[in-house]
Amino acid sequence: MTVDSSAARKPRRSAAGKAGTTGTKTGTRSTAGRAMRAKNTEPELVQLLTPEGKRVKNAEYDAYVAGITPEDLRGLYRDMVLTRRFDAEATALQRQGELGLWASLLGQEAAQIGSGRALRDDDYVFPTYREHGVAWCRGVDPTNLLGMFRGVNNGGWDPNGNNFHLYTIVIGSQTLHATGYAMGIAKDGADSAVIAYFGDGASSQGDVAESFTFSAVYNAPVVFFCQNNQWAISEPTEKQSRVPLYQRAQGFGFPGVRVDGNDVLACLAVTKWALERAREGEGPTLVEAYTYRMGAHTTSDDPSRYRGDEERLAWEAKDPILRLRRYLEAANHADEGFFAELEAESEALGKRVREAVRAMPDPDHFAIFENVYADGHALVDEERAQFAAYQASFADAEGGH
Repeated sequence: MTVDSSAARKPRRSAAGKAGTTGTKTGTRSTAGRAMRAKNTEPELVQLLTPEGKRVKNAEYDAYVAGITPEDLRGLYRDMVLTRRFDAEATALQRQGELGLWASLLGQEAAQIGSGRALRDDDYVFPTYREHGVAWCRGVDPTNLLGMFRGVNNGGWDPNGNNFHLYTIVIGSQTLHATGYAMGIAKDGADSAVIAYFGDGASSQGDVAESFTFSAVYNAPVVFFCQNNQWAISEPTEKQSRVPLYQRAQGFGFPGVRVDGNDVLACLAVTKWALERAREGEGPTLVEAYTYRMGAHTTSDDPSRYRGDEERLAWEAKDPILRLRRYLEAANHADEGFFAELEAESEALGKRVREAVRAMPDPDHFAIFENVYADGHALVDEERAQFAAYQASFADAEGGH
């Protein structure tokens, strides 16, 4: 079902693509920036599904989802629901002491599933550490992700088996890896593409700027997919940039486009377009998925210390899963039986993940000392001994009770 709506906006690209500017121009003071963002919370962007679940037309991007079927739509919905369920289970497991840390993707499911399902099998993905939905799309077992956050493996999957690189903790460095890989496959004559994921905070890193430079100069077949979730831990976007992030591509000589990151159809369409450009030898693209991190940066973070409930509640009203469900129901593409079966599948996934993590061994606490120096070091030996004494103190304390 497709309806016209005045809420539909024309896609806005930087001058390196098609002319047009958008977004909020912020002042130098963060208080002014926050006030202005509150006034204009819906900048112009590519949108195919409104928060109310209505399909809106877009002359440039409708073609990239023209062949999508009701079954495909149900598949996208299933992906988002199961990814959120897995993410919620991981957060609970960390709170129960089963994981050392967890970086939640809550609220960013549409950006990840939409872009992840736009990829071909022969495309290559370079993630950060929050791309659990993309990992799901690439066939990576969720328990492998949790093993890494538990500290019992270094990722647990073969990057070449899924064309999905291991998670990268160093902020922004994977964009350089992606650019180099893309330059390599171009020299090999392959028609595949590369996608690099990063956040709004990483956009301020020098590695990202260097990646933009090299990819533009060498016309590398890479898509830079920035999930702008509004917060780089506690730093708002206006402390990262005076202009909308997608416009940064203009200065490097390639197109940038901002897409509604809570709209799975729009993310799918825009990413397909960008990947197609890459495969056809047209070079890099910057996609800014304008979304929101509804949870904490990680489980060690307390977002209530730097943002208010009003902002979070406004974004919860744009929930990506609820948006697609409304569309499915209005178009009669899914019935209650589908949603009930998916709920049962979701609970089964949560149980499987929970049982798998609890069956994992405890991490080796002394492994952190093993690879600091190739030939060992007296200071590391001393620190290892101190840590051993510290660990032994817990056993002594338990024995005294």
